[in-house]
Amino acid sequence: MDTADQKSRGVRWARWSAVLIVLVIGLAAFVLSFAALRDLAIRAHTPKELAWLFPVIVDGTIIQATIAVLALADSDERTFFTRVLVAGATVSIGGNIAHALVSGHGVLAAILAVIAPAALLVDTHGLAVLLRTRNTAAPAPTPVAAAVGPDSADDPVPDVVPTVSAPVPAPVPVHTFHSSPRPVAPLLPVAVPIPTGGN
Repeated sequence: MDTADQKSRGVRWARWSAVLIVLVIGLAAFVLSFAALRDLAIRAHTPKELAWLFPVIVDGTIIQATIAVLALADSDERTFFTRVLVAGATVSIGGNIAHALVSGHGVLAAILAVIAPAALLVDTHGLAVLLRTRNTAAPAPTPVAAAVGPDSADDPVPDVVPTVSAPVPAPVPVHTFHSSPRPVAPLLPVAVPIPTGGN
């Protein structure tokens, strides 16, 4: 196994290990944020059987907006999803802080409450980046060697214009039909009368 193959396999292993770790951390952060936002919705007199929808909407928006921001990296529509991402993260973090304060756990609990939604935001973004990354290195451009002469140090470097040569067509084979040689009659001397001018 050559070094390039070992390096490629190592990069793949590291990437998928990172994906697995991010998934576990993101799931833990989602569960903690989900519990806090669900309890906050219940305290706001949302029916218990419907309270789970609030964290799904808030944290689901973060996940969806993060994926959209990365998918639309070269598009103008990315700005919209970036704003959605910021709004979703703000609501999630604010909701977790509000839950800690409303529950009477104090400022320290409110500070700790920021960790889960912030981790969800960071891990979702990291997961999307890892899944988007490819293990194909772009081929390095071949350098164009410039002619170096004795006076080339003082001369400006001319612009290199790539030349494209048209492909030379392959010669077309010519098929000839051969027939058997025909016998040719030998040339015989023929007497030719020459006028002499007399009668």
